Amino acid sequence: MIRTLIVDDDFRVAGVHAGFVEEVPGFAVVGTAHTAAEARARVRELSPDLILLDVYLPDESGLVLLPELQTDTIVLSAATDGKSIRRAIGAGALNYLIKPFTTRQLSERLRSYARYRGLLTDDRVLNQDDVDRAFRALHEQDRALTPKGQSSATSRLVSDQLRNAAQPLSAAEVANELGMARATAQRYLTALAESGSVEMRLRYGATGRPEHEYSWKDA
Repeated sequence: MIRTLIVDDDFRVAGVHAGFVEEVPGFAVVGTAHTAAEARARVRELSPDLILLDVYLPDESGLVLLPELQTDTIVLSAATDGKSIRRAIGAGALNYLIKPFTTRQLSERLRSYARYRGLLTDDRVLNQDDVDRAFRALHEQDRALTPKGQSSATSRLVSDQLRNAAQPLSAAEVANELGMARATAQRYLTALAESGSVEMRLRYGATGRPEHEYSWKDA
């Protein structure tokens, strides 16, 4: 489980965010804090894996607190000026989500963080491709992966099907699993391959023409 600490000056907002986080598989809220001082104490006490940090805290700016935390952090804030956002990223924030946001927007970023974290485990020796893949995973849901004219919901279904598959799938297999036309599945798979999220290879059978098969790169 990814142990998450929520830091927000508003008790009600912190509770709402906690509810959002608890809905995402693999995440657990271990505590909340409502001031910078309380956040420091909770970090020492709980050693969270991830912090969701507000900028506007009553005793000190979250942007001042951020460099001290030495913990993976996503900033959730109503601050929309470029200076604040640059400061947050420069101080080590892995992502920045502007309030108000939807459950889905936060969930997508948490899932991306989980994939990023899974690719950068402490016991792995990494090469440049591994590092590049981790950074792509961290921000893969920050923008739509689908080209104009395609549905982001359908793209997400196709992506999840590949991500959860035990082995590479063909367009026909994806179409069968999701109940859509093969041509439709092929169109979305091609777009995902062009975006760099999916690896495409040729599958050679015992007879007949080879077909393309697809696998999620971060799986």
